[in-house]
Amino acid sequence: MPENASLNGCIGRIELGFVEREATPRLFMKLSIQLHLAGLSLSNTVTILEIFGVERARSTVHNWVHKADLQPEEGRSPDHVAVDETVIRLNDERYWLYAAVDPETNELLHTKLEPTRTNVIAYSFFRELREKHNVDDAVFLVDGATPLNDACRRHGLDFRYERHGNRNSVERVFREVKRRTTSFSNCFSNAEAETANEWLRSFAFAWNQLI
Repeated sequence: MPENASLNGCIGRIELGFVEREATPRLFMKLSIQLHLAGLSLSNTVTILEIFGVERARSTVHNWVHKADLQPEEGRSPDHVAVDETVIRLNDERYWLYAAVDPETNELLHTKLEPTRTNVIAYSFFRELREKHNVDDAVFLVDGATPLNDACRRHGLDFRYERHGNRNSVERVFREVKRRTTSFSNCFSNAEAETANEWLRSFAFAWNQLI
């Protein structure tokens, strides 16, 4: 029952302002967007639509997801923030995925996908996080990564080293992101960096609705 309530609530919050003329009923557009973001592949999503007599290509559903421009809510005030980074492959190139999670609610607060891993990028990630949420009084949980520690110091944020414990919340996000990519490992195939970033923002929106 709680999962159904979350699913219904998420569908209700999907805006279709990008739609001008579309033959597909809006309810089925919202349903397909939610099903894909909740974990179904594009192939399985279009199969569900076919059950209702709606035949659409996988690329059509893909376009709906990106045009919806879903974003996680801003203005959170967590007591703790778990921050980490991991390698994601975008086609044949390595990218670094940065993520911040509220370990008490498991909400995904912010993501950033970058081609390199530097102190400057880590500092930028924390700046964007501070602009979106009220985190200046939070305790940041980080591992031994030098760029993350340096960024916390430069922003004047309280942080502590934590290898496991509450930092497992961000690891769960990474595992799900890697599971959800095209190869179900850690590779976005046939995607540009901005497309991957758009997908990550949409994923964060759905993740926060369904946890």
